[in-house]
Amino acid sequence: MRTREDVAPFLDAFHAIGIGDNEPSWLTTHRSTAMERFAELGVPGRDLEAWRFTDLRLLTANPIVPVAVASGAFDATALEPYKLPARAHRLVLVNGRFEPALSQIGELPPGAWIGSTAEALTTRPELVRQVGLDSVDTTGAQAFMSLNAGLFTDGFILALEPGVALETPVEILHFADASDANAFHMRNAIVLGASATASVVETFAGSGSGWTNTVTKIQLAESARLRHVKIQVEAPEAFHISMLRASLAARAAYEVFTATLGARLSRQDMQIDLEGEGADLALHGTYLLRGDQEATLAPFVNHRVQNCHTSEVLKGVLDERAHGVFLGLITVSPGADGTEAHQLNRNLLLSPNARVDTKPELEIYADDVKCSHGATVGDLDEASLFYLLARGIEPATARHMLIEAFVGDLVETAGLEGALAEHARKHISTWFDRPEAA
Repeated sequence: MRTREDVAPFLDAFHAIGIGDNEPSWLTTHRSTAMERFAELGVPGRDLEAWRFTDLRLLTANPIVPVAVASGAFDATALEPYKLPARAHRLVLVNGRFEPALSQIGELPPGAWIGSTAEALTTRPELVRQVGLDSVDTTGAQAFMSLNAGLFTDGFILALEPGVALETPVEILHFADASDANAFHMRNAIVLGASATASVVETFAGSGSGWTNTVTKIQLAESARLRHVKIQVEAPEAFHISMLRASLAARAAYEVFTATLGARLSRQDMQIDLEGEGADLALHGTYLLRGDQEATLAPFVNHRVQNCHTSEVLKGVLDERAHGVFLGLITVSPGADGTEAHQLNRNLLLSPNARVDTKPELEIYADDVKCSHGATVGDLDEASLFYLLARGIEPATARHMLIEAFVGDLVETAGLEGALAEHARKHISTWFDRPEAA
């Protein structure tokens, strides 16, 4: 069978750069099978419903494949603007690989482990095998997830045994230093035992036209609690695609805050299963775009059992020719009575050329549920703008204030406090000062 043109460069890269050398045979087999699945699926096109609003032509016109990067001195000062303004267990990945000299994991309590995926393959291979990998890699319909399984070189893993509480946040700083086009595939995992708690802050930054493709698997055992903050401020010519797969056991709580400000093209897919009674998901997020930026946020939440709760609030701000996409689906499975699930997507269009495609959906197959969904698209409130102008505030300042208020309350409703709130607000505020995206 002739290889499809859209996958051939990736298959060539897989065989050329020697990924899989000196690895366990089970991983080599998994990689090869995943690449075969990617070859079957091909790069997603607009003929697929889930991808019909996402334009991948810029990514596929000149395929970005992993290339060997000569090791050299990295200017560590480039990381300073992106660091969490507080003490943290910090793990730094540059161009998709763990940099121990730039990291500062520090002392961990008994029962806690933080490290790179490459390190775990040597010291804790079963953790990677049982948690980091996924049957979807080889049998599912997620092409970029299969590609990631074949090409990943590193990533991070956080594992907490039952009852372990990390008082200090875990900071994962991803930096792409891509003067030439390069691809960085990272495979991550977060595993919290029963009643364990942690906060994880991921920040994606860098320079150049690189492509970041990450897959993160999260497992929360009974009564575990995870707060997860993701800030994406990559270079305006970069590409960012991520897949997050999470499973929540009984009474587990997963709190997510995501802010998308960078990259020419970005897409975040989330597949979250509430599998234990009383599980709770709170998802808050924003995309702030200008120029020709395009961003897609696509959370899929499945309520599999009764008495679980989901709250989603996502807001977009789009200027110039930017394009935002929200694809949100909440499914309530048969027997999942007592479900409470609410979904809201609100958008501000600051230019007549900006556009939004929003598609919030509910699929309910159970009785006795409380569910709602909605979406709004509009400009700044004219009455509020007039109120500020009437008090002598300059038009640009007044618009800035209203936009910042529109987005800023997400930080509060997400429950972010202290250094986490400061980190999120700082990067959101930089959007107002950034030049037009490329």
